[in-house]
Amino acid sequence: MRGTVVTFDEARGLGEIDADGQRYPFHCTAIADGTRTIAVGAVVAFETRAGGLGRWEATAIEPASAGEG
Repeated sequence: MRGTVVTFDEARGLGEIDADGQRYPFHCTAIADGTRTIAVGAVVAFETRAGGLGRWEATAIEPASAGEG
């Protein structure tokens, strides 16, 4: 999937990605390169997985390449 990081709280390590109006929460450990930080507004490619509380979460988050989409 492809989306945009719309929130990220670096202190808590929590954020959300918007993909066509659907929001997917994530924890900083889901960022694939291990940096544990990401800029709000970054366009990313990601996968989803079933998370806690019956919600889908983003995982395997990477910067989206120009050709992806």
